[in-house]
Amino acid sequence: MGGLTVGHHAILRKFAENSMPFVYELPQWPAFRWDPVRLTSQIAEVRLRQGRLLGRVQVLGQAGLGLVREEELCLDSRVEEVISSSEIEGAVFSPVLVRSVMGSRLGMAATKPPKVSGFLLGEVEGVVEILIDATQGYEQVVDAERLWSWQSSLFPLGRSSWGKIKVDGWRDGPVRVVSRLLDTPVVHFEAPPANRVPAEMDKFLAWFNTDVGIDPLLKAGLAQLWFLTIHPFDDGNGRIARALTQLLLARSEGSPQRFYSLSRQIGSERAAYYQQLEAAQRGTLDVTDWLSWFLGRLDLALGAGEAALTRGLERGQFWTKVGDLPLQDRHRRVLNRLWEGFEGPLTSTKVAAMNHISPDTALRDLEQMVAWGLLERCGGGRSTHYILRREVRS
Repeated sequence: MGGLTVGHHAILRKFAENSMPFVYELPQWPAFRWDPVRLTSQIAEVRLRQGRLLGRVQVLGQAGLGLVREEELCLDSRVEEVISSSEIEGAVFSPVLVRSVMGSRLGMAATKPPKVSGFLLGEVEGVVEILIDATQGYEQVVDAERLWSWQSSLFPLGRSSWGKIKVDGWRDGPVRVVSRLLDTPVVHFEAPPANRVPAEMDKFLAWFNTDVGIDPLLKAGLAQLWFLTIHPFDDGNGRIARALTQLLLARSEGSPQRFYSLSRQIGSERAAYYQQLEAAQRGTLDVTDWLSWFLGRLDLALGAGEAALTRGLERGQFWTKVGDLPLQDRHRRVLNRLWEGFEGPLTSTKVAAMNHISPDTALRDLEQMVAWGLLERCGGGRSTHYILRREVRS
């Protein structure tokens, strides 16, 4: 028989890794530990970025710019959080639909939602409801009933893409994540047996609702890992875990408003996210690597939030500049859609559909906005489309 190849060695290493016990099987579970020396500088950097972002929000408000309300500044981040947290689990939602549902739920002016199935609308409404309850109710106790209601909101019909699932209670069946390697099953994760879930969740919730003397940022990262390791529901665990993280971040900032999306950053590194979780759920209870990775993603998300605030200010300044123009509602609708990030080129055909008007009226509207200096015409013939003028943006 020939010797083992490099590929064979890699496979054997993978099997060896997967033979390590899950952390909940260890006698010390759930006594997580980490190296504070490795994390101290990261925590300081994230805290600085967090404070700078919240300070920027406060300055914009104190400046009396009156350009955009605080709720409008954080709407984009809330929408991104809903979309990205769902995409991590494979659910793709229309930004227009999520924005409409979110705006309506927050009592803000919202566009009419596009026509979708009642099932899809209910799914989006469920995710929106969870995020709002988690962030606006960040000071409230999180108990089993509250988590059950969140899962029921996600699956109002008691069904997911997997089929019929249990809602209004902890799971009563096993959870396993398995792939195949050379026709051999590889177990990436196996949750604790269902009969352990009630006691495990009692421990988790007691810890979650108690000031345990650790930095709130570390608690947010640890809560996500701990909850996902228990995996207490048949489905929806990922979105609920990230909602709990949002709740703890809101507690750490003392504000329900969200000006950044952590899930968007995590979703952009989805493969690494699952690798980090898998590594942290096996072997030892040392979670330093996981917490370091989590803090790094949080720092990047806060940086993106700062950039988004700048765009929000630019948007407010734009509406101040155009305040004296005789804009009609359909003009404003087009301009708002461009500021929100219109998908694809803006054409007269799309504007006609957006405003339920004739193509000729849509073309006249667009050319009028070009004459006012708001839009710039690009291309020609059938490829003609319109963009916001750079001078107006700045």
